[in-house]
Amino acid sequence: MNIVTVGLGIFFIIYGITTIVLRLYKPSFFWKLEPMKQKWGEKKGYYIHVFSYSILPVVFGIVYTILGVRG
Repeated sequence: MNIVTVGLGIFFIIYGITTIVLRLYKPSFFWKLEPMKQKWGEKKGYYIHVFSYSILPVVFGIVYTILGVRG
């Protein structure tokens, strides 16, 4: 078991979940969202932002945690 990799995995999971919660309760917190919407369009910019800052960190966190536990 690799503690550093497990720690990184847990950090990424917490980061992703925190951004999901903030997105629901305080959407004005995301200052990069508006420039992304202007550059990519309303829907596409929003989906890219959600994927980059919420979904991808959770996926990386799960993968890192599994790899860390395996050693």
